[in-house]
Amino acid sequence: MKNCILIILLLYVGQNVFAQNNNEYINPIIPFDYSDPDVVRVGEDYYMTASSFTAVPGLPILHSTDLVNWKVVNYALQKLIPEKHFETVQHGGGIWAPSIRYHNNEFYIFYPDPDFGIYVTKAKKITDSWSEPILVEAGKGLIDPCPLWDDNGKVYLVHAFAGSRTGIKSIITIKELDATATKVIGNAVMVYDGHNIDPTIEGPKLYKRNNYYYIFAPAGGVSTGWQTVLRSKNIYGPYERKVVLEQGATAINGPHQGAWINTSKNEDWFIHFQDKHFYGRILHLQPMQWKNDWPVIGIDNNGNGIGEPVTTFKKPFVKMPSHKNKMYISDDFNSTILGLQWQWQANPKHNWAFTTPNGYLRMPAVYNADSILNIWELPNILMQKISSDNDLYATVKFNFYPNTENERFGFVILGTDYAGISIVKQKDSFAIIYTTCAGADKGNLPLETVIEKTKESEISFRIEIEENGTCSFLYRLGNNQAKTIDKSFIAKAGKWVGAKIGMYCTRNKITNDAGFANVLNFEMFTDKK
Repeated sequence: MKNCILIILLLYVGQNVFAQNNNEYINPIIPFDYSDPDVVRVGEDYYMTASSFTAVPGLPILHSTDLVNWKVVNYALQKLIPEKHFETVQHGGGIWAPSIRYHNNEFYIFYPDPDFGIYVTKAKKITDSWSEPILVEAGKGLIDPCPLWDDNGKVYLVHAFAGSRTGIKSIITIKELDATATKVIGNAVMVYDGHNIDPTIEGPKLYKRNNYYYIFAPAGGVSTGWQTVLRSKNIYGPYERKVVLEQGATAINGPHQGAWINTSKNEDWFIHFQDKHFYGRILHLQPMQWKNDWPVIGIDNNGNGIGEPVTTFKKPFVKMPSHKNKMYISDDFNSTILGLQWQWQANPKHNWAFTTPNGYLRMPAVYNADSILNIWELPNILMQKISSDNDLYATVKFNFYPNTENERFGFVILGTDYAGISIVKQKDSFAIIYTTCAGADKGNLPLETVIEKTKESEISFRIEIEENGTCSFLYRLGNNQAKTIDKSFIAKAGKWVGAKIGMYCTRNKITNDAGFANVLNFEMFTDKK
């Protein structure tokens, strides 16, 4: 084929790292952006889900046998609903904090869409295709649902409210569901008002232990708050209150929303997230104890009855992990199924990418409508999360076969600000272009600089990200020495999510035969020391 360019994109991220393979673990256990985690134990297996917002597929499902090493094994939703609504990028919407439960040999995930209501999806087996979501209750601003099947056969649902959609927040309500747990049959009972002492209380998780009903809920803000626990011997209260986990003297800000887990050996643990700016919301594991029917999470270092997060701790007493941490997922594109590390910015269309049996992923140049001002709104970006670990390397190799002028293959660090390098077809050459966009979420136009024009058939791009988020961009033409673009960029988070790396293939003309990129290999790994 003519006009073929082999491009290598390399990302390096510098952060601390620890191999989770001895008798202790170190936090974070998952250094990737898995916001609002919830966990359920089934036998000696643990399953986690988390917020996915508008990334597709949605509702990731992770598996572990030791609570430390986790692997993505499925997604509950292959497309977001309503499908038409999510054909365009809807930053900040989509799937907020979900809960996962196992009842009568069936998995349930309850999740909220703050613009539509509370849904439930089910599966008999965790790796099965999950059911079409059922709208349990319609309504804007209903968020963070969690069910409880009580001893008397009744089913209850706790949830919070999003002030951005309802004009109210900091309250928690409980409602009764029907026996199928798919429909609200009771009125909303406000069981807690946190305005005076627990502002922005949200993310409630409902449990029962020793005849007490417990609501675990973070309050005080994502990066500035604490973990509150409420308890009552009546489902509708009144509830007593206690703070059980706070940042204290540690560097673990928040600490925010999570899940209580009781192991088969009757150990208690708590998984929660920490907001780490452009890295997103990374996950920590805390030991947990019960004292006088109140939980204490982490370690109570100063004797005030409130735990603080640990950095290292003895691993849970469970069976050996069935896999080491598989969060750094590479892809040689030898499978006819797209790897589980990949997510799109919106519901994908049939012409965005094709797996093949030939060892590459075909990405056609998709028409980029004039209404899309910058790639913050570009739906066909194939993305991955970035890690807060040390020495993260991501390399992608591909062949680029453009058919018309201005077809482009790009590589980007994407957040509310973004920057990237792309290769663009021009009349008689290719242009290497550096792009930045400040305030992309506000609709600002990108700034593009042509770095160099070339006919060189072998090119490499590289981005280096320092711990403080400073990004440097480099490129190499053939076997020549790498050149540094004399510009720097500070990585920014997205809306409720961390920055992501992504690749895309676009055009700005309508044609019946677009060019394409064949992505040959994407390798991402950490150099654990």
